Amino acid sequence: MCDRCTGSGLSRRMLLANTGALMAASVLPPRAAWAENDAAPNAIPPSQALARLTEGNARYMEDSLKERDYSVGRAARAEGQHPVAGILSCADSRVPPEIIFDQGPGDLFVSRDAGNVVSNYGLASFEFAVTSLGIPLIVVVGHTGCGAVATALGASTSRKDLPGHLPELVKAIEPAVITAHGRHPGDFLAASIEENVRLGMKRLKTQSKIIGDAVTSGKVGIAGGVYDLETGAVNWI
Repeated sequence: MCDRCTGSGLSRRMLLANTGALMAASVLPPRAAWAENDAAPNAIPPSQALARLTEGNARYMEDSLKERDYSVGRAARAEGQHPVAGILSCADSRVPPEIIFDQGPGDLFVSRDAGNVVSNYGLASFEFAVTSLGIPLIVVVGHTGCGAVATALGASTSRKDLPGHLPELVKAIEPAVITAHGRHPGDFLAASIEENVRLGMKRLKTQSKIIGDAVTSGKVGIAGGVYDLETGAVNWI
């Protein structure tokens, strides 16, 4: 006899359904706490977000990263995201933002390309992060020995033709190389890498009215740093 035909079967099904509902409720995202206060978990000042990244980088340097169970909170993250910072970093495989800042899934909104160049797609991505995700901070992260900047530096001095789309990348980085050259630095590459980070910070604010207005109002901060491949330190600019 099928369960639908007996009262006991109906009770068992109801019990299973109720048990499932209770289990589901136990893993639902803790939305009520911040929803009632009308403040998302990442509704913090830019300075606080920067301090969080700085503290995370210190843990990374000391090899004392937080222990994380990546399965915990997965259901909550499926309901939404509240990253504390947007990161524009070089696509170099040795510079993973979540690791060097010791942040977990959902903590950072990351856009990466060679030379940490601000592109139109990158601008649109961060405009989305500002308007829809409420990020309080955008950080441009360059790194020592950057191959993309070195390529731009070499191309500007040798005027050598480059294949494919590489000339577009060089053109985007070249203003930083020119600025660095004007400083007559002892280390031309290091100076160009630093100026390229500054150039990215400037472009974020000036090439996007959305981001620029958010910075002017104090809702969003812009920061920049150079990651040292040897020490693991992010040296803030």
